[in-house]
Amino acid sequence: MTNQQVQLNIRFKAKPGKKEEFRKELFSLIEEMSSEKAFISAIVSDNLDQPDELLIYETWKGTRDSWLDEEFIKPYRKDYEVRLDDLIVERSVSWLQPNREWGRHITNAY
Repeated sequence: MTNQQVQLNIRFKAKPGKKEEFRKELFSLIEEMSSEKAFISAIVSDNLDQPDELLIYETWKGTRDSWLDEEFIKPYRKDYEVRLDDLIVERSVSWLQPNREWGRHITNAY
């Protein structure tokens, strides 16, 4: 494992009336993934301007490729992905690499 880190910024738009059910599924996923060796942190936020939107900001050890090769294939993620069809309308993922940080030093970019 390298000293690299990758971040995922994921925006979800829940189906009408499904936000709280989706939130429970998302929190359950985070509980599972938080025990992974490469996991650093995850922050879930509500979009104050778009009530049906949730955002998650994850930080992982490694690279985009190592995350896709090692984390995306976990069995618990497959179950979660199947359940998403009933809960969300849209999902967009941004892959980020930290290069500078101020504050609590969650990443190694300081």
